[in-house]
Amino acid sequence: MNESTLLWLLFHVFIIAMLALDLGVFNRKSHEVSVREALLWTAVWITLAMLFNLFIYLHFDRELAVEFFTGYVLEKSLSVDNIFVMVMIFSVFDVPKAYQHKVLFYGIIGALLMRAAFIFAGIELIHRFHWLMYVFGGFLIFTGIRMLTAKESKIDPENNRFIKIISAIFPVTTSFVGDRFFVRIEGRRWITPLFLVVILIEATDLIFAVDSIPAILAISEDPFIVYTSNVFAILGLRSLYFALAGIEQYFIYLKYGLSVILVFVGAKMAFVDLIKIPIELSLGIIIGVLVISMLASTLVTRRRERHQE
Repeated sequence: MNESTLLWLLFHVFIIAMLALDLGVFNRKSHEVSVREALLWTAVWITLAMLFNLFIYLHFDRELAVEFFTGYVLEKSLSVDNIFVMVMIFSVFDVPKAYQHKVLFYGIIGALLMRAAFIFAGIELIHRFHWLMYVFGGFLIFTGIRMLTAKESKIDPENNRFIKIISAIFPVTTSFVGDRFFVRIEGRRWITPLFLVVILIEATDLIFAVDSIPAILAISEDPFIVYTSNVFAILGLRSLYFALAGIEQYFIYLKYGLSVILVFVGAKMAFVDLIKIPIELSLGIIIGVLVISMLASTLVTRRRERHQE
């Protein structure tokens, strides 16, 4: 077994162990996740990501470590927008807070599998057809501009295509059956609305992956760096959801910041053969835009609250 294979194997063993510890030990029973617990797990995942980043720096080199950190920050920031969509999904289906952790756990496992397929397919395509860099770059620029101009759309479960397909295959119970996804009634297997929520979250992540994977490929084309930074960002998404849920109104300008980041990353990708932007500069721009958009959101929101008092 060579060193590269061993690294991949050990990384997956670590991830599987952490997921088993999460669901099998700390969250064996469905319960409402408190903000304190969510912040603690958010800190744990961020710490693990930074320790892994230190490992990359010591084992490989500084350049790959900066690429990992930049990719991690980029994916983390893009995932925040995904969190607000999750808030909307749970609200529409009126999912009890005690069941939300389990839904997100399985939703994120599905997201990891989809992202892995997207990442390796994207890297292979770019290596075989370099001109796809221009296509991906143009797509990210278009997505960033569209994010600025598109109106927010509400989720309609009755008209959602994915839910219609699933409902046509399996009968659906009219209400939740505890935290179960499937239930057998009179010898026939039924699915519960909780399973529909998982499907909808998976479909939503698939849409977000179409934007985020080309974005991180603009930062690095190293499969190990791209994959591991993406995995760490996604694994921390569940705890970050519970930490941020309920305060989404404080991020009113985040959408604009993310759109600027997508346009910048898209331009970096589209003009890669003309302009070489140092990875450190890319990291500085991404963090700077995020900080400015979040500070502006907080200041404006607080000012509005003062006027309403």
